[in-house]
Amino acid sequence: MSKPAAKVIPIQSVSLYQKQAKIYPKAVSGWFARWRWVMVWLTQLFFYGAPWLQWNDRQALLFDLEQRRFFLFGLVLYPQDLIYLTALLVISALGLFFFTAVAGRLWCGYACPQSVYTQIFMWVERHTEGDRIARMRLDKAPWSAEKLLRKGGKHVAWVLIALVTGFSFVGYFTPIRTLTAELMSFSLTGWEAFWVLFYGFATWGNAGFMREQVCTYMCPYARFQGALIDRDSMIITYDAPRGDPRGSRPRSADPKALGKGDCIDCGLCVQVCPTGIDIRNGLQVECIGCAACIDVCNGVMDKMGYAKGLIRYSTENGVAQALSRAQMFARVLRPRVLIYGALLAAVSIAFIASLALRNPFHVDLIKDRNTLARMVEDGRVENVYRLQLMNGTESAARYRVSVSGLPGLTIAGASELEVPAAQIGSLPLQLQIPGEEAQQLQGRSSPVLVEVARLLPDGSQQVVREKTTFVVPR
Repeated sequence: MSKPAAKVIPIQSVSLYQKQAKIYPKAVSGWFARWRWVMVWLTQLFFYGAPWLQWNDRQALLFDLEQRRFFLFGLVLYPQDLIYLTALLVISALGLFFFTAVAGRLWCGYACPQSVYTQIFMWVERHTEGDRIARMRLDKAPWSAEKLLRKGGKHVAWVLIALVTGFSFVGYFTPIRTLTAELMSFSLTGWEAFWVLFYGFATWGNAGFMREQVCTYMCPYARFQGALIDRDSMIITYDAPRGDPRGSRPRSADPKALGKGDCIDCGLCVQVCPTGIDIRNGLQVECIGCAACIDVCNGVMDKMGYAKGLIRYSTENGVAQALSRAQMFARVLRPRVLIYGALLAAVSIAFIASLALRNPFHVDLIKDRNTLARMVEDGRVENVYRLQLMNGTESAARYRVSVSGLPGLTIAGASELEVPAAQIGSLPLQLQIPGEEAQQLQGRSSPVLVEVARLLPDGSQQVVREKTTFVVPR
């Protein structure tokens, strides 16, 4: 008996990669949209304006990598002060954890540079190409003089904004007034030109083209936010019990009589979303918390004569259990929020206290390794050190060095040093003890204390103490 012929299944080629569909967010107005623009103005006034601020005849905010000095208004930091940068990063992380646990992605929606510049670029896009429908039609239309003018005008504006952004960024590392003079005279250094163009290109690409893809695929925050929030975190939510079943209806119709909820299924919440999601499907990693869907839905509810808040800031428990706003706020002080808040407060207080108690100068005492000890005139024993002083103040300062710890220990040579403002000074330090004292300490390494005093105009002193050792040869 012959076997039946095997069925031949044609081989199909399936692409595992799909082209990203372009999102055309619709313009929206409302309470949250106004707050987003307030944050745009505040953040950009600071970013573009801060490099131009002056403090004691120098730039107020300047990270001088060449001289290894960092000026933060009245504070001067050096590479040795890296602990303060670490503390700032820890405070920023704890602040992000704290506010996320309380109210979700507030940072992403209102202050993140990616969101802010995307909003600025979209504003330019709307004023050159039109709103959502107009942009969609323009992209589908064949190339013409009008399309070239609109597209070209948009990119010219984008490039100008991006270049100003890159220039301002470099102005935090090279004094911006010097940078401006170099730009006007076409004498920018290679590295300055590179970073202006690189940062400008990154701004143009991220805010003009990648947009929501940066938030969805490149930013890790979208992935770990789920570990920071819980069912009592205030997030943007859709009230499904009130809104479903969805469906269109005349404005004068009674939704209950039709067996429908308040959602008229207009789709505007999807059209205004900068990441193109449907908030009615629940919280998603793509949601950046911009609240555009709240503004547009409230507008629709007003037109239909329904109560606002079908989409609103709420908690999952608040929607599921129909909690009042007071009841939801009562659940804010829960363990994870208290832990994040306590850690944030503790680190912030320690950071501020450390800055307040920080010495205005640093001392480094380095022993001469080439000659541990040597005999000089009158049988005296001498050890040589190098004393480095970092003046962290905005004015020149005079310092006096004294030593103690061994009988007859003295300083041979200069014991005072003047260091210019925000500069580093060096002083060869020669310590000697008499011959008779040295005989009792032969072959020993004895501890000594070096005191460096900053002489203040009122006669008082600020003292830093450094321990070292004095070696007497056999």
